[in-house]
Amino acid sequence: MPELPEVETVRRGLQRQTTGLEIARVLVHRPRVIAAPAEDPAEFCRALTGRTVQEWRRRGKYLIAALDRGQWGVHLRMTGHFHWLERISAATTPPCRHTRVQIWNSNGDELRFVDIRSFGQMWWVPPGLASETVITGLNRLGPEPFSEAFSAEHLQQRLKGSTRPIKNALLDQSLVAGVGNIYADESLFAAGILPQTRSNQLGRNQLERLRQALVEVLQTSIGAGGTTFSDFRDLTGTNGNYGGVAWVYRRSGQPCRHCGTPILRERLAGRSSHWCPTCQS
Repeated sequence: MPELPEVETVRRGLQRQTTGLEIARVLVHRPRVIAAPAEDPAEFCRALTGRTVQEWRRRGKYLIAALDRGQWGVHLRMTGHFHWLERISAATTPPCRHTRVQIWNSNGDELRFVDIRSFGQMWWVPPGLASETVITGLNRLGPEPFSEAFSAEHLQQRLKGSTRPIKNALLDQSLVAGVGNIYADESLFAAGILPQTRSNQLGRNQLERLRQALVEVLQTSIGAGGTTFSDFRDLTGTNGNYGGVAWVYRRSGQPCRHCGTPILRERLAGRSSHWCPTCQS
């Protein structure tokens, strides 16, 4: 599933490519992709048609476009991605069988939403309503990693009394928004903390190291355009480059880039975790 750096990469691409886009036509191929209005893709198409995209923002793994009237929310889920096509390419490139939504401007340029697993979702937020009232998942999100609210004190308060492994805690979107399996593993390595460590056993200094490591790892990945191990692409179809320099994620059995010890892998709460037994303790 795309995590914060991948979603931020998509946001920047959408901001660059679609700001000022006047939506002339919308076609929904898979009705279940439309979460609101529920079970009414025709109304979703009518609501977006004629609107102008003003700005894109990201909240956790959600993308939200401010329109001249209302808002348009998107969650990529596991395999969703956008593809921008100029008029000639749009006219000569048939949509693949995984294309779920197509959006055109009056010039014939096209924005396609492609999703192999079909878990991605879109929302229409009518004018006058806060996005959280329609996209209810936003209400369960913790602070953004780059915000002042995400601090060692925040982590200490939220993890106090928790016996779950710190790796599992980092995947909880109510603790910190946007972090998933890749960057939880990478930040724990950078902080020198074993993923199996009970959350309530971490001291204030360790939590500060973890906070700083997470911020730095996310910033590095955003600079690399995110990570591509399977399906993630930006609007131009380009892979993210962070995976080629990952410290531990999906490197089980390979030598640690720092000390040479083979990277280990174990499943925690159904998710694969990767770590170096020498550098993390």
